[in-house]
Amino acid sequence: MTNSLRPHGYQRAPLPPAREAEPTPPTPHRDTAGHQTGPPTAPTGSKPKQRDAFFDNAKYLAIVLVAMGHAWEPLTDYSRTARALYMTVYTLHMPAFILISGYFSRSFDMRPDRLKRLITGIAVPYLIFEIAYTFFKRWADDDPTYDFSLLDPWYLTWFLIALFVWRMTTPIWKIIRWPVPLSLAIATLASVSPDIGDDLDLQRVLQFLPFFVVGLHMKPEHFQKMRGRRARILALPVLACAFVFAYWAGPRMNKAWFYRRDSVQELAAAPWTGPVMTLALFGCSMVLVACFFAWVPRRRMWFTALGAGTLYGYLLHGFLAKGSRFWGWYDANPWTHEPLGEIVVTIIAATVITLLCTPPVQRLFRFAMEPKMVWAFRKDPAEQARKRTTTAA
Repeated sequence: MTNSLRPHGYQRAPLPPAREAEPTPPTPHRDTAGHQTGPPTAPTGSKPKQRDAFFDNAKYLAIVLVAMGHAWEPLTDYSRTARALYMTVYTLHMPAFILISGYFSRSFDMRPDRLKRLITGIAVPYLIFEIAYTFFKRWADDDPTYDFSLLDPWYLTWFLIALFVWRMTTPIWKIIRWPVPLSLAIATLASVSPDIGDDLDLQRVLQFLPFFVVGLHMKPEHFQKMRGRRARILALPVLACAFVFAYWAGPRMNKAWFYRRDSVQELAAAPWTGPVMTLALFGCSMVLVACFFAWVPRRRMWFTALGAGTLYGYLLHGFLAKGSRFWGWYDANPWTHEPLGEIVVTIIAATVITLLCTPPVQRLFRFAMEPKMVWAFRKDPAEQARKRTTTAA
């Protein structure tokens, strides 16, 4: 019937000739933040994509702040200055790290190669380090009854679980409207929900979620604005004001707020403080993260290459950080509680985390952090077809 309505002599226009699909180059090996870590896989004759020095610098400096914060923690009950520095750093270091992780998760989808990378780069290291931490705690803390728990991350492994959950939900955050307000609403509800419990450390997963969602929707021009001259000038007085406020608030505020691992009920706070503190900490963290990015160098530095090994440093330094508590190192060395001693502790923390991010350490622990595990996955028929086509050409 449809053809009878067409003018006499009408003929369907011929379809264009089918084009043979061009072979897709294999996805390069990448770290958990999305940077390429393996050998370049660009086609012959083309220049491989270079890592952005700015983000490697930011990751390295953020992980140094993480190590410093852990080193300052035992000093916070003796030094008001250490407590103020601790609160200031805890406001920005993990939010900065999480925001970068979100930014490099923008291209994540359920493609097989990316799911494999999610398993080998996040799930498997979580399992390995959760077991390693369990045996370490039994030995170092003289606690032979401490049980391994797959669902209850111990110490630093919560970040791997969180990154796994966040990345798996990335396709959802990319298609819904108002993702950031929704993630803030979820974080707020989590802060007043004591029944969430410790499984998978979901309190932290949900309360830190907004920073990942923000990073997921950021664009290169947003970072350009934060790296401008005006931003650098404004960053210094803002950071100074944040430290002064932290110095005043230190004795008056529970530092557990910055961990985001407990509900307001577990912190013995009024229910209304959940929404207030969630939004206030989010706002403060975003401002300080912007100040941090403003002073991150844009050019290659001596530590730029260490940005590829930050997850190594993050997980490995946990043994030293916890060991110093288990073995009473701070109590056995009273000089650490003096101003000069605090400076020495800070230098030691920065030096140790730097060494743990170096290429030799990466090569030594790559079996645990970036296992290839080719034997564990089925071969992708599409990838095999692409390889045959490339070979035949």
